[in-house]
Amino acid sequence: MLWAVLSGIALLIIVGLGFYAGKLLFLLKQQKARQEAARQSRIANITDSIIVIAKAMDQQQCDLSEGVIRIVNLLNALPIKTPPDFKAQYPQIYALFAEISGFAVLEERQKLPKSERRKQDVAREQIESEYESKVLAELPPLQTYCQTLMTNK
Repeated sequence: MLWAVLSGIALLIIVGLGFYAGKLLFLLKQQKARQEAARQSRIANITDSIIVIAKAMDQQQCDLSEGVIRIVNLLNALPIKTPPDFKAQYPQIYALFAEISGFAVLEERQKLPKSERRKQDVAREQIESEYESKVLAELPPLQTYCQTLMTNK
């Protein structure tokens, strides 16, 4: 009799633990699905932003240096599982980024005297003119890559 009671209690405990484990697995699966949906949404938002910036650069509605800074930061923020070597894929964009990354921006720029700001502007414009055609040539492949990321959800 005692054996039957203990076996019944053990069976109830096992069934309860099994149910609880199943519930936890279901919740984990839901959480992973939400995380994947958020990741895909972030990829779509970032790639859409890159396409808009690239179009603005191509149509000369955005300074080359400003666009390059934004594009490089967005490419680096892409949450893709195995990102390609963007520096090798778009060497001119990254080369321009490296050259202009030493210039003051935002608050740092505002703190500079006007003569120093103008000096940096002239240097930046000279660098932009050296890279303009090369960077503009890399924008269509970049836009195509972003389109493929958006369609490969």
